[in-house]
Amino acid sequence: DVRVPCERCDGARFEPETLEIRWQGLSAADLLGLTFEEAAEKLVDLPRVAPLLALMVDVGLGYLTLGQPSPTLSGGEAQRMRMVGELGAAARADTPGTLYVLDEPTIGLHGEDVDRLIATLRRFVERGDTVLVIEHHLDLIAAADHVIDLGPGAGAAGGRVVATGSPRDVARGTTATGVALAEAARPRRRTRRRSSA
Repeated sequence: DVRVPCERCDGARFEPETLEIRWQGLSAADLLGLTFEEAAEKLVDLPRVAPLLALMVDVGLGYLTLGQPSPTLSGGEAQRMRMVGELGAAARADTPGTLYVLDEPTIGLHGEDVDRLIATLRRFVERGDTVLVIEHHLDLIAAADHVIDLGPGAGAAGGRVVATGSPRDVARGTTATGVALAEAARPRRRTRRRSSA
């Protein structure tokens, strides 16, 4: 698709009269151009909005803009955005006991964002919900309460339960996931480079 910006509004998507209206010095187009991270900082005093903006940052979506068209979101971004909506709605409704199934929510996330996502998923569990995650990211697997490892291989070579238990229990085993968990848990040794004189 080729998009040509409107000559009248220069792509701002609002009539010039609307763009003249300002709130805290920002027009509607300015607000929609903020990233969720910027908006979370700027709108911290709005009690109905601030918690959802903070959740968007917590699940690794702080870089998206408020006006981001939904068709441009990746599958993982859309899934995490729905998760924020669910968590926000659940917090308002106070109805624990929901089962959430997430398929590889860490795809495309930086390590710090994975840590934030883990903390967000913990909030679901702490309020009485169940979170079932299909995942390959070792940090998220290591943070789980219970692991069901399917294998022994991928696709047609897998599909059988090869290990279950806490991450520590699975790490004691010989499955590919167990070996990877055990390796990830080992402290790294720093090696000194010998200098030549």
